[in-house]
Amino acid sequence: MNPNPQSHQWSSAPALWSRAIAQPAREFELQPLSVLSGHLPLGLRGSLYRNGPARFERGQQRVQHWFDGDGAILALHFDGHSCHGVYRYVQTPQFIAESQRNQLLFNNYGTLPPGPWWQRWGKPFKNVANTSVLPLPDRLLALWEGGRPIGLDSTNLMTLGVDDLGRLRSNATFSAHPKIDPQTGDIYNFGVQPGLTNRIHLYKSNPTGHIVQEATVPLSGIPLIHDWVMAGPYLIFCIPPVRLNPWLPLLSLQSLSQALEWIPKLGTEIIVIHRETLKVISRRFHDPWFQWHFSNAYVPSPSFNRVVLELVRYPNFDTNRHLKEVSSGQLSLAAPSGYWQLHLDPQSATILDFFPLLADTCEFPTIDPRFVGKPHRFAYVAIHHPHMDERRELFSAIACIDCHTGAVTRAELGTSCYPSEPIYVVDAENPSQGWVLTIVFNGSQESSEVWIYNAQCLESAPHCRLALPNSIPLGFHGAWKSVT
Repeated sequence: MNPNPQSHQWSSAPALWSRAIAQPAREFELQPLSVLSGHLPLGLRGSLYRNGPARFERGQQRVQHWFDGDGAILALHFDGHSCHGVYRYVQTPQFIAESQRNQLLFNNYGTLPPGPWWQRWGKPFKNVANTSVLPLPDRLLALWEGGRPIGLDSTNLMTLGVDDLGRLRSNATFSAHPKIDPQTGDIYNFGVQPGLTNRIHLYKSNPTGHIVQEATVPLSGIPLIHDWVMAGPYLIFCIPPVRLNPWLPLLSLQSLSQALEWIPKLGTEIIVIHRETLKVISRRFHDPWFQWHFSNAYVPSPSFNRVVLELVRYPNFDTNRHLKEVSSGQLSLAAPSGYWQLHLDPQSATILDFFPLLADTCEFPTIDPRFVGKPHRFAYVAIHHPHMDERRELFSAIACIDCHTGAVTRAELGTSCYPSEPIYVVDAENPSQGWVLTIVFNGSQESSEVWIYNAQCLESAPHCRLALPNSIPLGFHGAWKSVT
């Protein structure tokens, strides 16, 4: 189903990135992509999947937060000689209903449908399926942490329907950040389950996605937990002091985003869980900070008496207001962050050390997926160009952080080019060779491209650039699936 694009007039001249979301993105069918420069690596064989919000309005009504755009998936299939791409909206039941009525109908993270509160009361929350993806052997899952996954055909992205992974209840939630053991293929994830007793619901799935083990961890209040880490024998949550007042959203008087409160006096709670038993080992409160994303965590020595976590750290929750502004196409509020390393005693959840590796504002940290839960050296982030105004601009470069030396290597894209989350891909012919893939929106040309960098020399020009048929709005997360 192709939505009918609707133009949107901005009140003043916006930054060039806003052109990517000025009207709903257009789907395109599976087709070969043309090479603009360089050549495709022979060892790049597999599929890259990327998810993100792609439609921000219905019937001249615009959503109020970047998180609320309808999800659309980009799939890129590489065989070493060519690349075929396809782009489709995720056909959730709510997406179909709103398409048929051409209006917003459901409560969302930062947006309420029109009308008085009593007409909204009792309406379900919309599963926008716009945050991340989980490739499985026989299908692809589109993830949004407020509900169940949506299954898609891995090749053409046709929607298969809501996926219960064998045992997810209808009201269950399944996070957008599952962790995959690189040795066993086992998948770990969680969902926050509010109710009379608020709790984290933990899931362990086999490599096919079928849930084989579950457990719950009680929570104080309803916090905002977006990401977490797996580190050797541990699963670790850092729960920031953001709490939801549930009554206002339940009565449809406020959106979830409006009802989230930053309460620094609560502190950030760290919870350490045993990976095999899914039982809590330790939990402790610390001075407050906020994070959306971790890159990784690991145990650096066989004694298991120290865990290292790496994350993008914010001093407060201003980032939520910053991300809300994105949907309007105009930014006015900066949300400074940095890339930090945290050292933790897992038996007591005590912080042993916590320091920045990179002070520059960055986001979307990733690593080589072979090192998930294990010691790694390099992390990749989206980052601001040093001379760009962070109050108006989105990220305009990607960077590699050497977590051993602190050295930072940047790939500067140019003032009108904006990258997505950088994804590391292992070369199928030479495992010591890696490629970093990102989707780049060129604001001056209003076009999107696939840029492929040699991970060993990120500062050089892209090894290859591919043209996409349509521009792709800036998205959130992606994943690579190798050919087996």
